[in-house]
Amino acid sequence: MQSMTKDLDFERDTALARDFLLNFTNIHGETKYMNVLQDVANRKVRAVEIDLEDLFGYKDSDDEFIRRVTENTKRYVGVFADAIDALLPEATEPLPEDDHDVLMMTQRSQDGAENADGSDPQQHMPPEIKRFYEVYIRASSKERPFTIREVKASYIGQLVRISGIVTRCSDVKPLMKVAVYTCEDCGFEIYQEVTARSFMPLFQCPSRRCDTNKSKGSLILQLRASKFLKFQEAKIQELAEHVPKGHIPRSMTVHFRGELTRKVSPGDVVELSGIFLPIPYTGFRALRAGLVADTYLEVMSVSHFKKKYEEYELQGDEEEQIARLAEDGDIYNKLAKSLAPEIFGHEDVKKALLLLLVGAPHRKLKDGMQIRGDIHICLMGDPGVAKSQLLKHIINVAPRGVYTTGRGSSGVGLTAAVQKDPVTNEFVLEGGALVLADMGICAIDEFDKMDDSDRTAIHEVMEQQTVSIAKAGITTSLNARTAILAAANPAWGRYDLRRTPAENINLPPALLSRFDLLWLILDKADMDSDLEMARHVVYVHQNRESPALGFTPLEPSLLRAYIAAARKVSPSVPRELEEYIATAYSSIRQEEFRSDTPSSYTTVRTLLSILRLSSALARLRFSATVEQSDIDEALRLMQMSKFSLYSEDRQKSGLDAISDIYSILRDEAARTSTMDISYAQALNWISRKGYSEAQLKECLEEYAALNVWQIHPDTFDIKFIDA
Repeated sequence: MQSMTKDLDFERDTALARDFLLNFTNIHGETKYMNVLQDVANRKVRAVEIDLEDLFGYKDSDDEFIRRVTENTKRYVGVFADAIDALLPEATEPLPEDDHDVLMMTQRSQDGAENADGSDPQQHMPPEIKRFYEVYIRASSKERPFTIREVKASYIGQLVRISGIVTRCSDVKPLMKVAVYTCEDCGFEIYQEVTARSFMPLFQCPSRRCDTNKSKGSLILQLRASKFLKFQEAKIQELAEHVPKGHIPRSMTVHFRGELTRKVSPGDVVELSGIFLPIPYTGFRALRAGLVADTYLEVMSVSHFKKKYEEYELQGDEEEQIARLAEDGDIYNKLAKSLAPEIFGHEDVKKALLLLLVGAPHRKLKDGMQIRGDIHICLMGDPGVAKSQLLKHIINVAPRGVYTTGRGSSGVGLTAAVQKDPVTNEFVLEGGALVLADMGICAIDEFDKMDDSDRTAIHEVMEQQTVSIAKAGITTSLNARTAILAAANPAWGRYDLRRTPAENINLPPALLSRFDLLWLILDKADMDSDLEMARHVVYVHQNRESPALGFTPLEPSLLRAYIAAARKVSPSVPRELEEYIATAYSSIRQEEFRSDTPSSYTTVRTLLSILRLSSALARLRFSATVEQSDIDEALRLMQMSKFSLYSEDRQKSGLDAISDIYSILRDEAARTSTMDISYAQALNWISRKGYSEAQLKECLEEYAALNVWQIHPDTFDIKFIDA
């Protein structure tokens, strides 16, 4: 019996807690917690977070004390709160004048002296009502977090750390902490601490005066004087990789209080530390449940696996690394190659996906009209060209990403569903995949297998970036500012070269025009590239890593940090480039008009796509203005997206590469009515058609020998000899 009392000597533990808060110093030699308490006294912060790591590292810490804190955390939150009450320093800064709490506390403490007759603990002001701070005990982050499946009944009352994905969040509501009543007869203030989710209000005054007078004084609940706490309920579900085969993911209810509310939203992958507690059923459910209780996690700390770009705070060494990368002239290629380095080739596809991650700034006009900045890409190709793997990798890199497949998604599942709330029995909206991916990326695989009726749900999201709902008496508009990355197969499974591109693509023009880039990836037999790819795949299979790229690929975390820094830049298009962009757009329209079987639908949206892609390229260079090279690269990517088709057309026409390059240069010179072409212009024109610099040099030498043009010996500029 004595050992039991020794174990539960809370006064001694309060003294230990007080000693720890007073004397604990961090690596810089500062008293960490006293500095926090000073900020609390000055009303700068409302949360005091006690880290278990600090308790382990404290010189005078007691292993038994730490064990008791971890195994009886709910009680020790109160112990630490008592210790803080004793240590709280005086405010060093003037408090805001409109701070009603201070005035109320003064009034109550005066009343308390008159009213206290020692008869009833309910007349004494509970310490909870005077506290304007909350205490959280944060679990140690050294061990691996539990999965929801591993948290068993033996952990009840203990501090546990779990990881999972948030599936549902309630609104933030006030939760009563201390109810304050005043008696109509004797004027006494009565305090009632509320510890459960529900409580029975007091109706009769328990004070000695009312008892002596035999008057059953009625009590009035003083809402203004009572203490409320912010409260939010959420549901967390196991991550897919933690679910054993053949099982379905388990979920757990979690409660957020005070400063921890509004920290998570549906779709976030989080790590929570908190107290695992039982909650008895109430009302009719209690009759059915019998002795069985439900469990929940009272959250003490929240950490996100992937922070949003806006919330990303660069660590010390990350800033230096990003500054070094930004100075690198070849950063665009390096970042693109760092995306899924295990996947062979697809250099230009990866560049396009990098621009999708970076995006362009949203433009809001004076009259409230918005022009989207998100870039949408559709990868259409033969089976086995690693489309799904690219999609999965992009979702892994993006801080907020949702992956769905065409067959497994309905129109409602993508946009929003009207459901009955199990708590309030009201109809509520639950966001679908596109709403969950707000300010992120939504990857839709097997896009061609979707029903047409479901696919139409995406049209509004892709251009207006909202989801409008008018169902079950709910008429509203939800934000879905998401970049869509779709992967699809052509109409007959594989691309049929005997049919036109429009027949093969088999998507409605209204949807195609909304994609900034439609990338056709054809799987064609080619001895050299097939050998190279086979070697690459075998190497990855043996070594579980990609072959050497000539540089170290960037980690996804550093890639996220670089993109987060790049997204803060908002580039603009200078006036001198307006004419250049307009000419480029009109020439694309003319080319499509002259073609018998156009491979794309060029509309004004294409012009906006060019601007978006060039802005994203400027962001990668941390430049505030778009340069001509950015626009050229954007146009090149647009041309390269149909590269597979151009190579087929060239084979049909029987032109070899050298003759084709000559005809391209001759046509461009005739169009601009000039006899001089700079080497940079020539390289830009031919690279858009999918030719390399080596082929251009070969063409220049061959036709210079035929005396068709002259080449400058240093700059390689071309001057046509007018025959």
